[in-house]
Amino acid sequence: MVANHWFSVLFLMLGIAAVSAFDSPKKTAPSKKKPLVVFVAGDHEYGGEQTLPLIAAELEKNYGVRTQVLKSFPDQNAEKNIPGLEALREADLAVFFLRWRQLPPDQLQYLDEYLNSSKPVMGFRTSTHAFNFPKGHASEAWNAFGERAFGSPPGWGKAGHTHYGHKSTTDVTVIAEAAKHPILTGVPSAFHAASWLYRVRPDYPPQDATPLLMGKSVNPDKAAIDNPVAWTWKNKANAKVFFTTLGHPEDFQQEGVQRLTINAIHWLLGKPVPKKWKGKIEINVPYRGIVK
Repeated sequence: MVANHWFSVLFLMLGIAAVSAFDSPKKTAPSKKKPLVVFVAGDHEYGGEQTLPLIAAELEKNYGVRTQVLKSFPDQNAEKNIPGLEALREADLAVFFLRWRQLPPDQLQYLDEYLNSSKPVMGFRTSTHAFNFPKGHASEAWNAFGERAFGSPPGWGKAGHTHYGHKSTTDVTVIAEAAKHPILTGVPSAFHAASWLYRVRPDYPPQDATPLLMGKSVNPDKAAIDNPVAWTWKNKANAKVFFTTLGHPEDFQQEGVQRLTINAIHWLLGKPVPKKWKGKIEINVPYRGIVK
């Protein structure tokens, strides 16, 4: 009887243990989300709404990055509406290609939140003058967005910010002191860009920025000086920055500019710059110019 009693107790305990093991959730390592890059486009002139989605698709396909592309609505000339900017709250990196927008306060709030978050920022060309509110407007301070975000001049015409004519082009060279920067991996030491050179000197980028590429105007329409066309920086919100004044759609056809862009995105995300290039991206967007 005693043996039977202890056999029954043992059987019951084994049964309870088996049920407990079955019911207990298995501990699994938390899945790490791919970083999210949010592109914000609306530039009148250079077709950023067409080039940036091609960059985004390449990141999704070959580089383990999630992307979202936000565009001015209903087209590139719509200066007062970029739907979906709340996506910036989830972004790990924001990339801007804007020109002379006049967004409403509720949309500017999402930008302000992001810029205050210390998360990295990246910009192309006309983002030096992303906003163009009239003098005295409640949002006029946003005209200096480029200075706040990227260390560029605070708007077109400010601090001598101009260019050297639509018939000019730019010879670009790697700055020797920056040649080993990860962003320049695979970027040719010299190449020619369709973008007419932007003047940002003498006051920009800031002295604590790191210029990466220097531009020399070819066939300028006025006396020209050499100017940085790409730099890194840490802005006042302590965010990592990459900015380039390149951005003509023909620039994006060049493999070197494509690598510069993909490299910069990895660097800003804190990811290793790809040692192996996945190959040239097909970007054949025509230069549009300003068409109203």
